[in-house]
Amino acid sequence: MTVTPRRTRLTRDDRRRQLVGIGLAKLVDRPIHELSVDEVAAEAGISRSLLFHYFPTKADFYRECIAAAGRRILRNTAPDPDLPPAEQVRSMVRLFAEQIDRRRAFYLSLLHGTGAGDVAVVEVYDDIWDRATRRVLTCLDLGPEHADVVHAWWMYVEDRALSWSGRPADRRTRTAEELVDHGVAALHALVALR
Repeated sequence: MTVTPRRTRLTRDDRRRQLVGIGLAKLVDRPIHELSVDEVAAEAGISRSLLFHYFPTKADFYRECIAAAGRRILRNTAPDPDLPPAEQVRSMVRLFAEQIDRRRAFYLSLLHGTGAGDVAVVEVYDDIWDRATRRVLTCLDLGPEHADVVHAWWMYVEDRALSWSGRPADRRTRTAEELVDHGVAALHALVALR
């Protein structure tokens, strides 16, 4: 006997949040292109057609899931504003590397999966890095002329963290602390070149 989940009436915003939350939870186990809107709708206790009432297309739903994941990354890597500026930057690098290490497959599927060819997904991705860049500029009191260097530095930190986390812990050539030291030193070297 199949039990149909009981529908719960939610506001439009609450239902959208619920659907995105379910989508994010499912993305932990699979890449974005394998996310089934039918499964998401079933878990929410609604029909597929009702899901499309909240998100006009599957691509819209995917983009919102990616945007939510981006907001989560930014929230999880936010530094303590009470720390001195240099420690805030160090904290951002450490938290970012830890985030990638904990959820490497999730991170790769979200930010570098098949959606990467979608212009709207690229815009979401760029927004994440623009915000992260502004954090560093604000923290170190750097002017907008440093934005391109700091943005490129974040891409370098991302690449280093992905390479580092892709190795088994016992085969890593650097400790997490050395990875962070390297990332911070690279930022200062690039800013000095500017």
